[in-house]
Amino acid sequence: VEANENCESSFFARFKDAGPARPVSQIRLYDQNPAGEWYWVTGWSDNGPTPACQAYAQLVEDSGAGFAHLIYGGLYGLRFKPIHIDEPWSLESPHQWGEAYLSLAGERDLRYTA
Repeated sequence: VEANENCESSFFARFKDAGPARPVSQIRLYDQNPAGEWYWVTGWSDNGPTPACQAYAQLVEDSGAGFAHLIYGGLYGLRFKPIHIDEPWSLESPHQWGEAYLSLAGERDLRYTA
């Protein structure tokens, strides 16, 4: 992931696949609420007119934890917004933010795309 307007930090790493990548549309995060809250997630690309792209979850080997679910998107990372907010994906929205990637211990906090 290159540093960009969506996420300021860049991230370059290799992971060993432990399962296939699966499209994901929602993720539960615990940053704002200890009980967790669900958010929409999309990948973010360098395609100016339509930067939103598919986000994926993939089981990978993690040297510190054994296995983890790597959540990744486009060249410019991931973008999140609360599920109760009905608005288009936009860098201008105060309700949305970007991350380079996420790593989760389990898949209970993932909702896969049907």
